[in-house]
Amino acid sequence: MTTQSLKKYKRITVKIGSALLVDRSTGLKRDWLASLADDIAALAADGAEILVVSSGAIALGRTILGLGKRALKLEESQAAAAVGQIALAGAWSEELGRKGLKSGQILLTLGDTEERRRYLNARATIGTLLKMKAVPVINENDTVATSEIRYGDNDRLAARVATMMGGDLLVLLSDIDGLYTAPPATDPNAKFLPVVERITPEIEAMAGAAASELSRGGMRTKLDAGKIATTAGTAMIITSGARLNPLTAMERGERFTLFHPSRTPVKGYKSWIAGQLEPAGRLTVDAGAIGALLQGKSLLPAGVRLVSGSFSRGDTVAVLSPEGFEIARGLVAYDAADAVRIAGLKTAEIEAVLGYEARSAMVHRDDLVVSRAGLEYRKEAKG
Repeated sequence: MTTQSLKKYKRITVKIGSALLVDRSTGLKRDWLASLADDIAALAADGAEILVVSSGAIALGRTILGLGKRALKLEESQAAAAVGQIALAGAWSEELGRKGLKSGQILLTLGDTEERRRYLNARATIGTLLKMKAVPVINENDTVATSEIRYGDNDRLAARVATMMGGDLLVLLSDIDGLYTAPPATDPNAKFLPVVERITPEIEAMAGAAASELSRGGMRTKLDAGKIATTAGTAMIITSGARLNPLTAMERGERFTLFHPSRTPVKGYKSWIAGQLEPAGRLTVDAGAIGALLQGKSLLPAGVRLVSGSFSRGDTVAVLSPEGFEIARGLVAYDAADAVRIAGLKTAEIEAVLGYEARSAMVHRDDLVVSRAGLEYRKEAKG
């Protein structure tokens, strides 16, 4: 039997799925929330700082408004979120307050973690709450989010929050107790994986779809969250939240999957780049460029073979190998139209094409992060 104590971790982000918090018929699951508050209080008493990323606003709001199980229009979802956010924040405040803990609500939109200035502002606010010994309760601001400007799941939001705050552990409480070699609901031969050293393409292939209609996520988004977290040096756990006291349940031997953090984590400014959810564009490069990047050099236009996407200077782009693997991610120094024009050119040829003295690098090394897949690509190349 494998057990897991969380006492060695000092800054823990806990993500809760909607189905754990909200019953479709009766609303908020008070007893479950109270048991989780017990776990949080125990960790806080041992000196840990706890951040909560809580789903459930739309699910709770639709129950309060009597909207039933039907699919909601965008404006109905936003209205349900507005009602649910008040109720959800009040419930967290009440249950944590019973344990002598203060709490504060933070509502984030996609831009609050993807735009650098807003990212720093959000980090400062959350950091101040932690200094004041308050538990930040964080959710996506579903009252204004649309499909074009939303995370779409709280797994990746939780990973962004955990890495933004320099956390050492992210716990995803879910309706499944960890990672299996295949979706266990459909494959009786699926094997449970207690430990994942790194998230490889083979691990990603094990992901299935969302297990609950209340959840926007699924194992795929959890593995996306894991890549964000572990790259920045944050360990991640996936475990079932269906039981009472789900955090201390791991100490009693209940199942979980532990994802080890990278041994060479990306920190600071580069962790923001590495954690960007969706790159604005993609640059496919040749083998020579890959070799240069893996040696810590900048990406020059000469090594770029294909430019795709609509991006502006300063946007995040993914750097792909000829086979389509993401080798790195960085802030591009050119708009997409100019990047297309100079792809494949030597530095001395760029000015004649653009008509002005241009930057030598397509992506400067100071604004570039090699991915874990990139490091694996280097190992395979050497092999």
